[in-house]
Amino acid sequence: AAVKLAVGLAAYLVVGYDVLWGAVKNLTRGKLFDEHFLMSIATVGAFAIGEYPEGVAVMLFYQLGEAMQTLAVGKSRSSIASLMNIRPEYAVVLRDGKEETVSPWQVQLGEIVVVKPGERIPVDGVVCKGSASVDVAALTGESLPQTVSEGSWTVSGSINMDGVLHIVAEKTYADSTVAKILDLVEHAAEKKAKVENFITRFSRYYTPVVVLSALALALLPPLFTGGSFAPWIHRGLVFLVVSCPCALVISVPMSFFGGIGGAAKKGILVKGAGYLEQLSKVDTVLLDKTGTLTEGSFTVSEIYSPVLSESELLELAAIGESQSNHPIAKSILAYYGKQVNCEALDYVRELPGKGVCAEIGGQTYYLGNAALMESVSLPVREEGATVVHIAREGEYLGHLVISDSVKSNAAKAVKALRDCGIADVVMLTGDSRSVAEKVALEVGVSDSYSGLLPQDKVSVLEKYLAAGKKVAFVGDGINDAPVLAQADVGIAMGAMGSDAALASADIVLMDDNLEKLATAVGISRKTMSVVWQNIALSLGVKGAILLLGALGIADMWLAVFGDVGVMLLALMNALRAMFSPEA
Repeated sequence: AAVKLAVGLAAYLVVGYDVLWGAVKNLTRGKLFDEHFLMSIATVGAFAIGEYPEGVAVMLFYQLGEAMQTLAVGKSRSSIASLMNIRPEYAVVLRDGKEETVSPWQVQLGEIVVVKPGERIPVDGVVCKGSASVDVAALTGESLPQTVSEGSWTVSGSINMDGVLHIVAEKTYADSTVAKILDLVEHAAEKKAKVENFITRFSRYYTPVVVLSALALALLPPLFTGGSFAPWIHRGLVFLVVSCPCALVISVPMSFFGGIGGAAKKGILVKGAGYLEQLSKVDTVLLDKTGTLTEGSFTVSEIYSPVLSESELLELAAIGESQSNHPIAKSILAYYGKQVNCEALDYVRELPGKGVCAEIGGQTYYLGNAALMESVSLPVREEGATVVHIAREGEYLGHLVISDSVKSNAAKAVKALRDCGIADVVMLTGDSRSVAEKVALEVGVSDSYSGLLPQDKVSVLEKYLAAGKKVAFVGDGINDAPVLAQADVGIAMGAMGSDAALASADIVLMDDNLEKLATAVGISRKTMSVVWQNIALSLGVKGAILLLGALGIADMWLAVFGDVGVMLLALMNALRAMFSPEA
């Protein structure tokens, strides 16, 4: 017996020394009911009642489970690490006419960066020399490369596939797209979902209750019946082994981690597990029109004036819109194509949702939509297009028709959302009713709201929220920050390189592919399905074995399966969130 004890004790200390030491350290820190404590009590108890092989076996299988868990977590993390391996290792800059290799952190604004074939672009900037194909798959999930040439905007993290590019650094590395993306991915796990927080709180109460139950099971029956303590202590030890909440505590965050990684692989950045959980519950999607359902690239298609020539009206429009950053203003300036005479512009004031009021050559001009004309007592007929009307001190001068085409996959994307079970897909726009109705009919949304000012979009959102809907708002992340912030889930479209989108949205689609909306919803629902499967598996199996252990039917080997086996099954299931077809 002494030899058996010595051999068993030696094997036990070799296998479980770190667990025992971890339990002692945690006890000194006030952490009583952790997994190290439970395993230590259970195995030491097995030795106390002479079950040496079982004591060693429980510790051995526990350590094996821990090793498998570390392997699974490492595999998941390495998958995301390789996926997001977009951090440039160096930058080549031109200084005093010579190429100098430096850290990306050392690149200064305005410096010229040289990027050769096969190298990563280190900072965001504009190509000033050369042309090449650029691989942006790690950023957008799209396999087709982009062609860039002189004047093209390039983003850090993408790979130059051919040609030599000279790029003027427009941002430092700290402010670049790649740094922001990496920061989002690295901190996504910190923002827990409600179900994660519930599991953490649950385990705090669950473990002490089970430990006290095991103690009661081991002591009370023999005290009241006068029987032997040994079999009841054995049942209590089985209780302790099974009670470890490892499968729950580990597999639930692992499921979210897998879902976030699977989404990133598709060019969908999720800022935290909580947003993935929220997206799975969404039943209403509000879509901004411009840049989301339409291309957002405007052009002047018609000029009309009853009193001026087309060139005169266009010049007035270009001067009046010269200080605006609105996409329509930019399209007018691009169509004008000349140097604007800014000296003629004495004063200009933006009128949000309507247009601008400008003083040109000592006279007051109004340039904007039908609502603006109405406000200056010059009502006009709404056209089935985007129109910039121009008036001068009570006289209507004419209008410019601005065209913006619907994205080729917009209707398909809306249908995919409906196929996901999202009943209400609604379009919001500041455009006229006739334009909104035309686009709504073309893409197949269930409802549309037109003539909206920025604050009106918030009002529409609040109406759906007040009705108990779970709402996702999809916009460009630049003009729609208030709506993105107030929606249950704010989603920014086509946000590669957009600081505003990365800052204000909960989920960022890195390119303009609208169909990724349905992909994101599918990933979120798959992830939540895996989460609840793991919760049901863990609680169900553990509950059954706890009952069998209390009745004296389950032995220590079944208890080991109830702890280590269930944990491994849950971990393997959690990895499905990353490698599922939807992801």
